[in-house]
Amino acid sequence: MSDDRLIVALDVPNAVAGLEMANRIGDAVSFYKIGLGMLTGGGLALANELKQEHGKRIFLDMKLFDIGATVEAAVRGLAQFDLDFLTVHGDPHVVRAAKEGAAGTDLKILAVTILTSLDRADLDASLIREGDISELVVARALHAFEAGADGIIASPQEAALIRAQPEAAGRLIVTPGVRPAGAALGDQKRVTTPAQAIENGSDHIVVGRPIWRADDPAQAARDVLAEIASVTKTT
Repeated sequence: MSDDRLIVALDVPNAVAGLEMANRIGDAVSFYKIGLGMLTGGGLALANELKQEHGKRIFLDMKLFDIGATVEAAVRGLAQFDLDFLTVHGDPHVVRAAKEGAAGTDLKILAVTILTSLDRADLDASLIREGDISELVVARALHAFEAGADGIIASPQEAALIRAQPEAAGRLIVTPGVRPAGAALGDQKRVTTPAQAIENGSDHIVVGRPIWRADDPAQAARDVLAEIASVTKTT
């Protein structure tokens, strides 16, 4: 089984394409993210197949947000699929409800702090209070931890700040917005390389397009894994 610190985002149109890509990558990757964009394309069925028939770990990236009762019910339903990670927005009432829904299962609830595709101008347009993004991310992470989150989603640029907080002990930090050197940024704005993310305290990194758009996705994944391993050897 490969190093599960690498999570490959299967941001492809449907479950058929997702399974085809997972088969192309093969044993190089053991952990996959399935997001909201594939939900209507058989995403849950793919998650179940990869988990039950292929032995993969699954991160279901739904970023749930609603009133507490609705979030709790949704998470209770999703928890029956024996998945590994599920995202919800980091608002404390959402996190508490999600933890209630996941009670009695091994599903880890990860709280979204501020999306890695957003910058200060985006927050201003959304009427989010003033302040440096890094400070806001840390504050939201601490509130999520207090509400019971098993971990948080944050850009690798903020991972070190969060990891330094006493409240982060024993909690997961999962970072999207990771791009190998030379890769296109796409819609991400707060990014670092895989090595930098791990050095900053990330437990898992999420990489999508640089792997599944590669001519050889398995080799692209192995290249990222080699970079992760190099950090381990030098620290």
